[in-house]
Amino acid sequence: MTLTATTDAAAVAASVSPVVSVRDLAVAYDRTPVLTGVDLDLRPGETVALLGASGSGKSTLMRSLTGFAPITGGSAQVAGQEVAAMRPRELRALRAQVGQVFQQFNLIPRLSVLTNVLTGALHHAGPFNLVGGFTREQRTRALDLLDRVGIAHKATAPARSLSGGQQQRVAIARALMQRPRVILADEPVASLDPKLADSVLSLLRDIARHDGIPVLVSLHVLPLALAHSDRIVGLKHGEVVVSAPTAELDATALAVVYDDEEDAGEHHH
Repeated sequence: MTLTATTDAAAVAASVSPVVSVRDLAVAYDRTPVLTGVDLDLRPGETVALLGASGSGKSTLMRSLTGFAPITGGSAQVAGQEVAAMRPRELRALRAQVGQVFQQFNLIPRLSVLTNVLTGALHHAGPFNLVGGFTREQRTRALDLLDRVGIAHKATAPARSLSGGQQQRVAIARALMQRPRVILADEPVASLDPKLADSVLSLLRDIARHDGIPVLVSLHVLPLALAHSDRIVGLKHGEVVVSAPTAELDATALAVVYDDEEDAGEHHH
């Protein structure tokens, strides 16, 4: 079956088994519950927006998928493996399969853009070792990825010389360098202006569709979630209060995510 851009992503996604499957997930720190009874599926090709106010549990949910948050109940399976049952070595292998994009970009400022992308390949090579150099094949792939995210012309520039939007594109290319099974983007556009935010989220959604890599992106701005996702999952006080295809939702339906929050006004900008 060939997928065209017009294919209903949600319909296609529903027919394939999920890369990430979370059931009745509970996470607690020192017996204080942070997440309760969370269900979530991420299927190849789809972009799922995770909405919620600060403290709703969005980051904790993402951290639980890579073993960085203590799973105290339920199950979280990533690429067919149960995260809670993994030993440290297995968790390291899992993290190599999960591309992560952060609010702060997490680049190495003095290194070139190209080298920052190449560090994505090191997830499979064990500890960081920039001395050994990279293969020609890896360099070619990194340049291809920079071309794909639209900043190949900056390959030799130090990462610190780039704008925020450009740095986030480097971070996305670095995540792709890992050949990830899933991409987790935690507030990736929180420090970008709206126009740049749109372009970065469009890029992530294109990657999901064309590479068949599910993208989970946490956001707190409603219009961005509505414009750049196939499904929206809304968290409130650590519980899922909305979970539906984006086409079926609007700002009114999503008000429940914020309705008693002090920052209810800020998610509309």
